[in-house]
Amino acid sequence: MGIGKFTTKVGLSPLISVFLLGAALAECKSDSINLRGDWGQARFTVEVADTEQEHSVGLMGRTSLPMSSGMLFTYEHPRSVSFWMANTYIPLDMLFADETGVVRNINHDAAPLNRAPFFGGEDIKYVLEINGGLARKLGIDVGTEMQHLAINTEVAIWPCE
Repeated sequence: MGIGKFTTKVGLSPLISVFLLGAALAECKSDSINLRGDWGQARFTVEVADTEQEHSVGLMGRTSLPMSSGMLFTYEHPRSVSFWMANTYIPLDMLFADETGVVRNINHDAAPLNRAPFFGGEDIKYVLEINGGLARKLGIDVGTEMQHLAINTEVAIWPCE
C-alpha cells in the first residue's frame, strides 16, 4: 500500500503523514481515490471490492490498516446499504456516497467486532472504509466529493479525465 497524501485547511495530528499536492491529486488510478471538500483534499490507496464475495469479506480479519489506505466498495446500481463490523478488528470510518460520488452519510469510529448493522442510506453506490477517526481529523464531511475510475464519468460530480 502506498503513502497517503493530504492537503487540508485544518491542522492534522503529527501521526498522519502530510504531503502538499498540486495537480497530481486529480490523477485517477484504480488503486487510489481522491477526496475533496471545503476541508481540503486527500488521496487514499484503496483496495476495490466490487464483487459479492469481496463485499461480504471486506476488511474482516485484518488487525491493522495503514493510515493512508482504505477499501472502496462499489455496487453495480445504487441501493440501500447496511454495514457491520463482525470479525473486523480495527475501528473504521465508513463514507457512503451516491452514484455521483458525493458523500451522503458517514459512520464515524465503527466499533470493532460490533454485529449491529449501521444503515448507510438509500441510493448508495460507493462506500469507502478508512481508519476510524480519520474522517473527523481531516474534516471530511457530508458533501465531500470522491474521484475514482469506478465512478461513472457521465454522472460524476468530479469525473476522472
